[in-house]
Amino acid sequence: MERLLKQRTEILRALCSGGSAEHLESILDILLAQEEITWEDYQNVQVTGRPLNSNARNLLDLVYTKGADTCELFLAALKQILPKEQGAGLCFLEHSSTLDELEVTQRTWTETVLKRRPSLVWKLQGSVHDAVEALVESGHFSSADANEVLLPVYTPSQQARRLLDHVGSKGESASKMLLQFSQQSEEPQTSPNQDKLTNTTEVLKRFKEKLSSSVSAESCFLSTYGRTNHMPLEVIFTEVQLALPDNKPVSLEEIVSPKDAVNGEADTVLVSGVAGSGKSTLLQRLHLLWSQGSALRDFLLVFPFSCRRLNSELRELSLQELLFQHCCWPDRGQEEIFQFILDHPQLILFTFDGLDELKQSFSDDQRLCCPTQRAPVHVLLFNLIQGSLMKGVWKVVTSRPDAVGPGLKQHLRREVLLKGFSPAGIESFVRQHHRDPTVAAKVLESLQANTALLGLCHSPVLCWIVSQCHKELLGCGEGRPQTLTDVYLMILQHFFQHKHLLKNPIGAGWLQEHKETVLHLGKLAFDGISTSCYVFSSTDLELCNVGEGELLTGFLTQSRNVSQIDRKCYEFLHLTIQCFFAALHIVLSPNVERSAVTKLFDLWNMTEKSSTCFGLCLPDKQSWATKNDRNAVETPNLQIIATFVSGLLSQRHKHLWLHCCPGAALEQKGRQVVKSLSKGMQRHFRSIPKPVPGEKKSMHALPHFVWLIKCIYEMQDSQIAKDAMSKLEVDHLKLTYCNIGPVECTALAFVLQHLKNPVGLNLDNNSVGDVGVEQLLPCLHICSSLYLRNNNITDEGIRKLTDKGVQCDSFQKIALFNNRLTDACTQHFSHLLKTKQNFLALRLGNNNITADGAKLLAEGLKQNGSLMYLGLWGNRIGDEGAEVIANALESSTSLVWLSLVGNGVGSTGACALSKVIRNSPSLEELWLTDNCITRTGVESLIEALESNPRVKSVWLRGNELSSEDVAELNQREPRLLF
Repeated sequence: MERLLKQRTEILRALCSGGSAEHLESILDILLAQEEITWEDYQNVQVTGRPLNSNARNLLDLVYTKGADTCELFLAALKQILPKEQGAGLCFLEHSSTLDELEVTQRTWTETVLKRRPSLVWKLQGSVHDAVEALVESGHFSSADANEVLLPVYTPSQQARRLLDHVGSKGESASKMLLQFSQQSEEPQTSPNQDKLTNTTEVLKRFKEKLSSSVSAESCFLSTYGRTNHMPLEVIFTEVQLALPDNKPVSLEEIVSPKDAVNGEADTVLVSGVAGSGKSTLLQRLHLLWSQGSALRDFLLVFPFSCRRLNSELRELSLQELLFQHCCWPDRGQEEIFQFILDHPQLILFTFDGLDELKQSFSDDQRLCCPTQRAPVHVLLFNLIQGSLMKGVWKVVTSRPDAVGPGLKQHLRREVLLKGFSPAGIESFVRQHHRDPTVAAKVLESLQANTALLGLCHSPVLCWIVSQCHKELLGCGEGRPQTLTDVYLMILQHFFQHKHLLKNPIGAGWLQEHKETVLHLGKLAFDGISTSCYVFSSTDLELCNVGEGELLTGFLTQSRNVSQIDRKCYEFLHLTIQCFFAALHIVLSPNVERSAVTKLFDLWNMTEKSSTCFGLCLPDKQSWATKNDRNAVETPNLQIIATFVSGLLSQRHKHLWLHCCPGAALEQKGRQVVKSLSKGMQRHFRSIPKPVPGEKKSMHALPHFVWLIKCIYEMQDSQIAKDAMSKLEVDHLKLTYCNIGPVECTALAFVLQHLKNPVGLNLDNNSVGDVGVEQLLPCLHICSSLYLRNNNITDEGIRKLTDKGVQCDSFQKIALFNNRLTDACTQHFSHLLKTKQNFLALRLGNNNITADGAKLLAEGLKQNGSLMYLGLWGNRIGDEGAEVIANALESSTSLVWLSLVGNGVGSTGACALSKVIRNSPSLEELWLTDNCITRTGVESLIEALESNPRVKSVWLRGNELSSEDVAELNQREPRLLF
């Protein structure tokens, strides 16, 4: 408010500049739409015939009297409305409100017109005559109304405002028609930002066309997995699951959205996902849609970058050189185009794929503000992300979650989580990959029969491998792949088979025959991981003896190089394939030190000095990364390698290596893996704090624990799993926010089934899904309770869970808040309640259960004599559902706690629940917050409470009671909590 007073003279001058009322009226539109001022306020400020400066002073006086929030919004509106040169002398709030148009949730068309007033003025000012004519023809406007709106004294924008004023007074029908006219008059695939192209030069238009053509050419074929088979992206692309951290689904086009901002001042969006989850393909799809004009329409220019390729850029560059040399070079007018980019950052989008593959870790230590100043590429990138450079340009960055620390997260507008394929996505991908429906059906049938492999296929890269290797998959009989290592061995054999297609078929000794090729590629992969190198020059290949024969296998593909020094570069088909070959190097190479396996698994020390630990594995320490490469070794990559090493050294794959390297060395490495895994698990167990007196002993596992579990699963040795779990003695195992998906569920079930005593398993806020639920079933017998909040589970997952649950004596509690359950799930829970007379707790809050589901559930509740806790908050059961639940629980002797919060329950339902209070010998708490209960219902509850002193509390906040009712009723019965 003080700033408004101090700048009053400058603001008045800006509002009245040129004698036009446009700035003043635009700000009034915004304040009116955001309900900061009323219509009466609007009319008192905007008085026809009064001098502009008087109206402007009245506005400033009004804003000041409204308080600090209105002042902040006014300054934000002023900043948006004023041209840059006019606002240069003004000092705006550093964290002023954003003016993104609010989502329309009003019930009436008239309110919608009011809310959209600023954008409607902009849209209608060029077509006011047509809109008025349409309203006259439909009978909503008289000729007098039309003449008043179209007075020649008004500017087009003022005519649009008068039109909106008149429509607002004509009622719902006129408002609806105007909104429909506005929508129909818009040209398809246009936006306010895109229309600004008409004001740019011919040079910029030509550059946009060239850039679009370049981006389209780069995006039209699948670029990941080495562009194998040159698959058109349009044909093969399959939607992946996208969500915000709270599991709210996000569509592809909503990735760059002003909504759900964690930091409204930031302009960087992070798309995070594990290796192989489809980050690069997703970004490629966005690029292609932009080049076709089908998405990202608010952005005039989109500049895509690959962090993997930027690693090859050793020169210092300016932002201008980075844009034009690495994306698209203008044929002419470079300076003019770059100046346009600087002047219109809101029209520009940068994308950076694979931040985790950059050699340097994110840092904002070195600040850079000047777009023409040269700096190392990673410095430019980091300053773009955190906003020192080119503030206002949107950035989309992809990375694995492990590489994103708090230093980067504070500069993010929002984070979008990529969770791979859904079950329907897997089927869609397989059918698109195989044009022959018969082959596709056989592959899908094989996946359905192998749930472990189906779980792996939620990762797009693994789904691609399985589809690529369908002949090996369908012909493997009893030796069906179960683990990550199995799948990558399958593609190894597939590519060698492809190489011998015109020769003799590959035989049983296929690995021995190709040992040298594997060793050469393995060393290249290993050295690359050691130095965060993912693009290799011809010199790199020569140093590792990778020649034409190795290139013919197909594991390496030529990369589009950005370096001026070496034009021919190569990269592995996928990062995970590079990690797989690095693991083969550790297992097979005689040049790797004996301690390499132990050091690989010792990731606790690596978090601080990873280069030291892994570097000692290298025979040639000169090949290690320079000290300036702050992120020379990525823990996530090492974890993937260690997982593969575990699988490769398992007894089930021992036959592959018999003739490739000495058996004694392999045995020793295998023992080292087992010892390292055991040591790692013990570290976790020792870190478990002693329980608080009266509470159960709990272990909150870290992500490292999940990785160790996955390594044990890769070895497929039940004795190793049993030994690992023999020392875990807890009552509750918590694995929340640990990126648990179907693959991790498979590994957890394999290991946890060997626990000695039942445990409560908490997997809240992960990505378990229906397939993950199925993977957990083998360990359900050892779960006393299962917590699966926010896990995208549907009724189908519940069907499988309850079918198994009725057979497990220890399984007694389940929590499924915030999933995708409907009435169909209640029949399964009803069956479980009828069958299990020791089941204690059922929590189904915040799903989609209605009165029909409550009826089905009530059938089970009537026949169950053990249930103590029932939570149905945040559903839609209403009075009808509350009545059937109350009738089912009326004679319960076990129920202690019941929650029907936020279910639309009224007094009828409350009266029915009074019978439960009156008759129950065990009930202690009843939660009825945020419902529609009136005084009549509360009177019934009070009467019931008078006959049952055992009930401790009935929660009634947020119901239809006056403050006087609340005070009186609470005085009569203190157990009512308002």
